[in-house]
Amino acid sequence: MQSYKGAEAFTLISHELSKLSKAQTQRFIYRVHKDLRDVNNKAYEPEIIAIGPYHRDKDNIRMMEEHKLWYLHLLLKRKKENVETYISAMGELEQEARNCYAEPVSLNSAKFIKMLVLDSCFIIELVRKRHRRDPTCKNDPIFEMEWIMNSLQRDIILFENQIPFFILCRLFDMTEGPNRRNMLIHRLLLFCQSLYPGGRFKYKTERSLKEIKHILDLIHGDWIPSVEEVYVNVDEVPKTREWRFIHPATELRDANMVFKNMKPDNFFKVDFNDGIMLMSPLTIEDRTECFFRNLIAYEQYFSSKTCPDFVTDYVKFLDCLINSSKDVEILSKCGIIDNWLGDNEVVANIFNQLAVSVTGPGEHFVYATIFDSVNNHYEKRSNRAMAVLRRDYFNSPWSYFSFSAAFVILLLTVAQTVLSALQL
Repeated sequence: MQSYKGAEAFTLISHELSKLSKAQTQRFIYRVHKDLRDVNNKAYEPEIIAIGPYHRDKDNIRMMEEHKLWYLHLLLKRKKENVETYISAMGELEQEARNCYAEPVSLNSAKFIKMLVLDSCFIIELVRKRHRRDPTCKNDPIFEMEWIMNSLQRDIILFENQIPFFILCRLFDMTEGPNRRNMLIHRLLLFCQSLYPGGRFKYKTERSLKEIKHILDLIHGDWIPSVEEVYVNVDEVPKTREWRFIHPATELRDANMVFKNMKPDNFFKVDFNDGIMLMSPLTIEDRTECFFRNLIAYEQYFSSKTCPDFVTDYVKFLDCLINSSKDVEILSKCGIIDNWLGDNEVVANIFNQLAVSVTGPGEHFVYATIFDSVNNHYEKRSNRAMAVLRRDYFNSPWSYFSFSAAFVILLLTVAQTVLSALQL
């Protein structure tokens, strides 16, 4: 009897291991882990539309479910095709798509295939209409109400709000013709362009379509530079944890450091020489925190052992520079921060919280060399003395006024003493 039970258990475990080995390597759509989510849950939640299975049952996204059907109707009408063709194609890819989700998907086969068809067709039609200014946009609330478009741009890049990129490619082939997938990438990047807080730069050559996991992965790969574009010699990439955090902008300014903005050719690049720090301009608007948080979450799950986590490292760099609203004010006055939120305290709080519960920086910290140079500048005796003087004795406009008044009185006293001595 024991032998029978052992054989049955062996069969069950072997079957499960077989399924695991096939699916494990394909999983790349996760839920954000609890520690990250607890800092700001809303940053990972869709405002208006659910893409993929994780957020389908929320009340705030029901309006867009009907809009997905409308976009499918317009697509079928334009292409003069039957929906059965798309359903059949998605049916062939169902299991491969299911294997991409790290969390169990409770949808049955029919609902899962329906989701793939509606979500992918909606995205394809949305970016097509946006790119071509289709005549049907005139009666479309998505294009008539800016807040809807802003929310859609935000929602389709969310870490948890994804479908596999190969699903989008398959349906794009069916709607636009084969060998035109670069057109899909181009339209998606243009559609999301306004989310980039520092502008887009064509950093990379064409990526292999098989390498692209989903839209957030596409955005991340498009925005960050390659190591070669940051370091002339790849051997210059920092490979040590032996560095110290830098002081905030107010203290660095007091230590004779100057901040300037530079014409951006690489958003993540920071130059420091002879007490002058050059940085690319950074626009902060309502969606910026969400954009950073989801890219950081991406890097937390797909960190490279040989390449820096550019977004995570950049946010940590800003977290060091910004401790208070005064730091934001300094960076705003020199044109580095373009604050669309208006409140410097809000911006300071954003960057003070962005790095909470985030692992890193790692051993390839992008700004390790910059931090060393800045700290060496700050540690010079003359600069530290100036920082202490300004912090302790000139920490308000009245301090400068009092000093000036005292200095004038001193000069007058010396002049009077000299005149008196000459008269004698």
